[in-house]
Amino acid sequence: MRRMMKYYPVPPYPYPYPPPQQPIQTQQTQPIQQTQQTYQQPTPPYPPYIPPLYPIIPPPMSPEEELAMLEDYKRVLEEDLRDLQEELKSVEERIRELREMVKRQGRSV
Repeated sequence: MRRMMKYYPVPPYPYPYPPPQQPIQTQQTQPIQQTQQTYQQPTPPYPPYIPPLYPIIPPPMSPEEELAMLEDYKRVLEEDLRDLQEELKSVEERIRELREMVKRQGRSV
């Protein structure tokens, strides 16, 4: 079933510091004797995102907004109810058909 709910986006995590600036490096020729180089892993530009640990409480709705939301929700529920009633009718019909088949097979055996 569909449910109507309002979701609010999570605000971006406030970074306490700006991303580090990496200096532009120019290519320099190195002597052949220096074959041993150390690999430095590049630093990420930002720290990983950590979601807030507190729940985000949506602002209260005005009566007009709540009324509109509830009317839409009621309409969706009524559509779901109609779909379920149609499904129930088809299931009941199939049950009747299967019971008749079982009765016929029981008599002929």
